[in-house]
Amino acid sequence: MTSSANRSSSRDRGPLRTGGIIFASVLGALLLIAVIATIWVGARGAMAYGHLRDAQAAAADVRATLTDPAAASGAIDSIAAETSAAHALTSDPVWRAAETLPWVGPQLAAFATVAASIDDVAGTALTPLAEVASTFSVDALRPVDGRVDLSGFVAIQDAAATGASGIDRATASVDSIDRTPLLAPLRTAVDEVSALLRETRDGTGALARATVLLPAMLGAEGPRDYLVLFQNNAEWRSLGGIPGAMAVIHTDGGAMTLAGQESSSDYPKYDTSVLPLEPEAEAIYGQRPGRWIQNVTQIPDFTVSGALAREMWAREHGGQQVDGVLSLDPVALSYLLQATGPVTLPTGDVLTAENAVPLLLNEVYQRYERPADQDDFFAAAAASVFSALSAGGVDPAALVSALAQAGDEHRLLIWSAHPDDQAVLDGTTLAGRLPATDAEATRFGVYLNDGTGSKMDYYVAADSTVAWNECVIGSAGTASGTATLSVTVTSNAPADAANLPSYITGGGSFGVPGGIVRTMGYLYLPEGAELLDATITGDLGFGGGMHDGRRVLTFNVDLAPGASATATATVRAPAGSSPQLLVESTPTIAPTPIVADTCGAP
Repeated sequence: MTSSANRSSSRDRGPLRTGGIIFASVLGALLLIAVIATIWVGARGAMAYGHLRDAQAAAADVRATLTDPAAASGAIDSIAAETSAAHALTSDPVWRAAETLPWVGPQLAAFATVAASIDDVAGTALTPLAEVASTFSVDALRPVDGRVDLSGFVAIQDAAATGASGIDRATASVDSIDRTPLLAPLRTAVDEVSALLRETRDGTGALARATVLLPAMLGAEGPRDYLVLFQNNAEWRSLGGIPGAMAVIHTDGGAMTLAGQESSSDYPKYDTSVLPLEPEAEAIYGQRPGRWIQNVTQIPDFTVSGALAREMWAREHGGQQVDGVLSLDPVALSYLLQATGPVTLPTGDVLTAENAVPLLLNEVYQRYERPADQDDFFAAAAASVFSALSAGGVDPAALVSALAQAGDEHRLLIWSAHPDDQAVLDGTTLAGRLPATDAEATRFGVYLNDGTGSKMDYYVAADSTVAWNECVIGSAGTASGTATLSVTVTSNAPADAANLPSYITGGGSFGVPGGIVRTMGYLYLPEGAELLDATITGDLGFGGGMHDGRRVLTFNVDLAPGASATATATVRAPAGSSPQLLVESTPTIAPTPIVADTCGAP
């Protein structure tokens, strides 16, 4: 009985034992597959990382030669080969399956998205551009017999547009990666790739716009006339300074000629604004921007300034309508002199990149007492630099760098009366629009204006800071919290500033004693920001209003030599804010610094 029972029991347990063996075998196989898959993914990830590092090294060489597209184009093929390999290694079925796993999946998905996006840039966006760029050189910017050959720009228009579109697509793809579950090293790498793609997008976007704008502006489709305003940073206005000297440039088929020059002092005070102003802007600035040409740059929107200046020009020149308005300041002129080299003026003065700012914004007022003589000097300087640029002796690469720097610092502004051209300008620093908050930055604006009627701002410094007080990054990568903007205005005028020439001090003509500087400030808060607190030295108080969805705080301060005043504004950031805070401000004689802070940055 016992033996039979044991045998029966053994028979009953036999299937269980067989099932256990099968289960163990399946489990072992799954573990083996998992190990193999892990090794597969790890090995391919390591190889892909190596390819991306090699592509990064090649890209560094390209960035070093971006001023010459033909020189840069030779490296695109090698970059595309590396990025294609990295993409292939991170897009097979095993890798895709691993992306669904908890914890490790988001890391692999982020890596694959970066690899695919960079490959899209190198293989799809830049390759067509490289093919046509190999026939293009920045030497095409060099005028020959006063004419720029526009055929090269026209030839690369389509490829430039394709490249810009592809990089826009790749940038959006990387920006969409959820950084929250990523390990710190990978999160940092994704942020670095995102920043590089944005830089590349800005560069290719600028090239695409240039290939469209330059031929049109240089008269490829017919003659054009552009009014040029030279803003004087010694007497501040929101966008730089009062327009002092003015010129008209005529273009036709790539040829440029200086068609006329005059001074803003030749213009009258108009009884009412020459064009209707938006009610919000008029509530803050009054009608001053539309009644005096010296004030057209007071509203920090060059689309307004350009239209006002064009209308004033037409009223004083028999109804002639220019095709657009450009603006630059003596600091931008000093950048251009780095490309032209020193220029000798009719007075015998040698204008250089080093002496242009002090000579044009201060010394000329101490040398010449009559405003008419000052205007003649400015006109001669502008004509001499234009002659040097159009004569063909300019260094093209240095010219590109100078224009880029002037544009980045908001010292070169362009408004076009042609809607198609203006559409190309919109969204760029050249358009000179109000500070706009977007996915890349939460932007404040700091705009300063002279209230002395003088050239004392040559001696005044303005320093801004912006910082998160506390902030939290959400799952979508946006930030919330509070931030503080601080602006300090300091008079560095000499102690005996009251003894300076009256044209510099203002001579008390606006009720401000000689040597004192009156500054009117306009602080633009980001769209949707909630003002929590505002302070100013001396508790002078603030005025203000709303302008196109932005809260504006205004203030006036009078400063004796050596004195300073600080205004602050603390806000609650609007919902969905970018983690990066930026400040756009009035360009002064000092280099324009990048004023920024990023949520979570050390």
